[in-house]
Amino acid sequence: MNRSLQQVFRAQPSTDGAGVAIQRVAGFEQAGMDPILMIDELRSEHREDFAAGFPPHPHRGMQTLTYMKHGGIIHEDSQGNRGEIRSGGAQYMSAGRGIIHSEMPTQDSMGLHGFQLWFNLPAAEKMQAPRYRDLPVAELAQAAGRGFKVTAVSGEWQFDGVSTLEGPLHELAPQAALADLGLDAEADVTLATEPGESVMAYVYDGEVSFDDAGYGERQMLLFGDGNALRLRGGAQGAGLLILRGRPIGERVVHYGPFVMNSEAEIQQAIRDYQSGRFAA
Repeated sequence: MNRSLQQVFRAQPSTDGAGVAIQRVAGFEQAGMDPILMIDELRSEHREDFAAGFPPHPHRGMQTLTYMKHGGIIHEDSQGNRGEIRSGGAQYMSAGRGIIHSEMPTQDSMGLHGFQLWFNLPAAEKMQAPRYRDLPVAELAQAAGRGFKVTAVSGEWQFDGVSTLEGPLHELAPQAALADLGLDAEADVTLATEPGESVMAYVYDGEVSFDDAGYGERQMLLFGDGNALRLRGGAQGAGLLILRGRPIGERVVHYGPFVMNSEAEIQQAIRDYQSGRFAA
């Protein structure tokens, strides 16, 4: 059964870090997005728009995945990790019980285009030790089919005409997956999906056609249940992130950089951060 389109959201202009302009889709309590919590897109050709970056800030109870299309980002954190990715690379971080990190543009980045995605952690994993991993573009799985090309960061992907593609990042929980799909003009592609998983697509370039309607840049498409998703590129083709994941089905309580299951856990996270326990 092919998946149908259930909802469409447009990313909203916002700022984060030291005043960096972003486009955001927040789905903390949005049915159909679980376990994906949020997508931020940063895109500018002008260094002054992003040069101040994202100075040190805390997280608890969630995971981040940063994926860069253009430009470079440097990550540093309270666990002693430091990593740098450039065009096409990705960075993964699980905040677990608490971490402080910064993300700053490389000095030679005259323009940036990238995404940061937040994924939830099940309650049983929220207080585990933090983790971090760099994934340079050479490590990502890539393939091309008739009228499309795809880069898999995480998860297994089955597009018609190409062998199963498996992204190298296995740490995302629970069974979450990210792929970057490029479609030629008027090209069709069908993706196999598992019934019961959340499936969505964020359009960042061009336009995607679905059921004879067009959806353009900065729109998030949420799909209903089924075992296949069929997409078509618009007149100028399309670039889109496709996300999948098995819903956690737990209560989400969100306050700034903390994502927990209750208000009491949020208050504890604030106390722990203020007392310096996140830097341990």
